[in-house]
Amino acid sequence: MQEGGNIMRDVKNFLMDEDGQGMVEYGLIIGLVAIAVIGALTVLAPKISNMFNKAGDTMDNAVN
Repeated sequence: MQEGGNIMRDVKNFLMDEDGQGMVEYGLIIGLVAIAVIGALTVLAPKISNMFNKAGDTMDNAVN
């Protein structure tokens, strides 16, 4: 009987263990931030490209 009590206690302790929870939460946050950054870059990419092209054209015109 003693053996069965130890198994039940071990199962309960295993189910109540929260050691890895913090790492999973950090992983989810990093994933969400990565998705937000990718979305922002996708939306802003044409505007950023145009800005650099205008700056390059201005510098070319200044040299010539």
